[in-house]
Amino acid sequence: MKITVLCVGKIKEKYFTGAVEEYAKRLSRYCKLEIIEVTDEKTPDGASEALEAQIKQKEAGRLLKYLPEDAYLIVLAILGKQLSSEELSETIGTLGVRGISHIVFVIGGSLGLADDIIKRADFLLSFSKLTFPHQMMRVMLLEQIYRSYRILQGEPYHK
Repeated sequence: MKITVLCVGKIKEKYFTGAVEEYAKRLSRYCKLEIIEVTDEKTPDGASEALEAQIKQKEAGRLLKYLPEDAYLIVLAILGKQLSSEELSETIGTLGVRGISHIVFVIGGSLGLADDIIKRADFLLSFSKLTFPHQMMRVMLLEQIYRSYRILQGEPYHK
């Protein structure tokens, strides 16, 4: 299985970079992992709704270049469905059984994602009703993908 994590923005803090590298190394036993970062747009303080929509559209344009037609698209969205770790694991396992060989997870920028990306999703996934920094979300997503593979393999994982 190929897993792509497609993100708006770069990771700047070393502690997040280290965690991403660690989970990428751990995941290499289970899947082919690719992390793609697209440039985020600067949002001025007090930006109007129209400007925010333009910014999300620019970011969406960059994301769309990396969305293969044949991949299963899971978009992280607050309004998505919340799953337990076991349910996410089951979802990944079921997709593999169905012959899906490529899953793309999308993490938006500070304003979220444009409707084009959300409408294109095969599944909307929510980690919480809380808002998290996209850098932290990347680490949390990679940890949950790793945990999913451990569960699928019947290997021990921390509950």
